[in-house]
Amino acid sequence: LLLARGAAVFAGLTAVGITGYGVRTAFGPPEIDRVRIPLARLPRSMDGLRIATVSDIHLGPLLGRAHTERIVAMINRLDADLVAVVGDLVDGTVTALGEAAAPLRGLHSRHGSYFVTGNHEYYSGVEEWVQELDRLGLRVLQNRRVEVPARGGVLDLAGVNDVSGRGTGLAAGPDYQAALGDRDPSRPVVLLAHQPVAAVEAAKYGVDLQLSGHTHGGQMVPFNLAVGLEQPIVSGLGEVDGTKVYVTNGAGFWGPPVRVGAPPQITLVELRTP
Repeated sequence: LLLARGAAVFAGLTAVGITGYGVRTAFGPPEIDRVRIPLARLPRSMDGLRIATVSDIHLGPLLGRAHTERIVAMINRLDADLVAVVGDLVDGTVTALGEAAAPLRGLHSRHGSYFVTGNHEYYSGVEEWVQELDRLGLRVLQNRRVEVPARGGVLDLAGVNDVSGRGTGLAAGPDYQAALGDRDPSRPVVLLAHQPVAAVEAAKYGVDLQLSGHTHGGQMVPFNLAVGLEQPIVSGLGEVDGTKVYVTNGAGFWGPPVRVGAPPQITLVELRTP
């Protein structure tokens, strides 16, 4: 009986300790992950092009303006060529969270800041958020691509709506043909797509690299195992049918404010020639 009670007390204290650690991690500053990714079609003149990537900021009742200000300051210190915000920025309407998102206007990079919708934008008034982010200076890639001239070369940067999108207009789902069809095949193409599973379709269009979030890196062990049942990559760099996919852990959280084994993250992706 003494051993059983001792084990129960130990287990309880361990659970409390892990939860406390997870809460501090969730509310703490994101880690900076730096990853170098070689792309076969990247011109030598563009070697070293850097994309600051962040996802799943999840502004809402627990994460407000100070959270955004910290993320913007961290990204700006990276001195990136491009900024990519790959979905799930908000958990609420523009009316409720517009002030919290306002610091995004201060994002700096050489060739602009870009955004694609995540599934939570569709719960939060996607039409209004697209207009608000455009007002704040982020270019929202709604099933389209842009040419980014940089360092004497051109990068195709494409974005698709989240796979959970349904309906028409801004609330439509992904259209890979619109974003990736009829392009110059000699140029490298980077796709912004909130969910890693989008790579299954993106690979059919010869995408060199997809940048995604959504998974939170699992957020809490062992939920990372469950995430792996629906997403081909949970965290970090992987490959789907010849397309490289990098999944960042996200800078916020959803649900319980706990992160264990998957710290919040901002990623600096450096494109390299092979």
